Amino acid sequence: MLPVRQPGWQMYRSKGLRDLKKMDVMGSSNKQSTPESLTVTRSEELVDQFLDAIWMERGLSKNTLGAYRADLMTLGRALAESGKVIDHAEKSDLLDFIANRVEGGAKPRSTARQLSSFRRFYRYIVREGLRDSDPTADIAMPRIGRSLPKTLSEDEVDALLSAPNTDEPLGHRDRAMLELLYATGLRVTELINIKQSQINFNQGVLRIIGKGDRERLIPLGEESQRWLKDFINGPRMEILLERQTDYLFPTRRGDRMTRQAFWHIIKRYAEKANVRQKMSPHSLRHAFATHLLNRGADLRVVQMLLGHSDLSTTQIYTHVARERLKDLHGKHHPRG
Repeated sequence: MLPVRQPGWQMYRSKGLRDLKKMDVMGSSNKQSTPESLTVTRSEELVDQFLDAIWMERGLSKNTLGAYRADLMTLGRALAESGKVIDHAEKSDLLDFIANRVEGGAKPRSTARQLSSFRRFYRYIVREGLRDSDPTADIAMPRIGRSLPKTLSEDEVDALLSAPNTDEPLGHRDRAMLELLYATGLRVTELINIKQSQINFNQGVLRIIGKGDRERLIPLGEESQRWLKDFINGPRMEILLERQTDYLFPTRRGDRMTRQAFWHIIKRYAEKANVRQKMSPHSLRHAFATHLLNRGADLRVVQMLLGHSDLSTTQIYTHVARERLKDLHGKHHPRG
């Protein structure tokens, strides 16, 4: 029997995750309980217990927990059609689920992510004594190529950072955000959640609590400090007017900016700067790491600045730097 669940990660869910669960409830509220719906409910209880446990153990972000929940509930609903609760799935059930996803057009990377979610869940189920064996143990991960992150050149970064109209308060805010992002290599989620108390101008560092609640101190650099000080001492107050917020980069309404809103900002300025490179929310993070390595930075220092727990995650940027050097050699060497 399962113990009574204590409130855990769900107390800290983002609005999007609460809405996701609310949609599930609303979608079924007009129907009478059926064996299938009861099976889904039972699977949901197990999934939420698992999420509580890994939230407590590893301090995973809301976005990561939300992705686990989406993957596992997709599986739970599929299993409910054959009357199975998620903890009773066999290897054949999982292979059928994966095969159906692939036939429906799922890409290998998406399939690998889902299988990774399933593995972690079933290891937890076995550890808790809810079943004897892990049905994912003998399922091979899909083979996926290691894609290199697309990175901007230093000229493209300069053009992007110069794109905002800094005569306007919001433009000045955007320039300060872009400067900080390139100077520190922050994740976008870390950037939009920064509070003024995390910045120490005397020491020239930014304190960040990243994935897994790991803390790191990142040097700010003179240029980003200048833009931040100018923003805090003028345009930020113009944006807020009489409103108050601890968040460093408020919106016009005085709220914290969303990841989606910042993504639109980056795309708009990339278009204005005529940056042809395909952009992503992490484009400046990739540029930060690659440009440091291009200029001789130590790989372990870059790992620490990026907040990677595993050096192998950072090593992908050495491949990017190497490809860039090969490209430059081919273009400029007389026998390239």
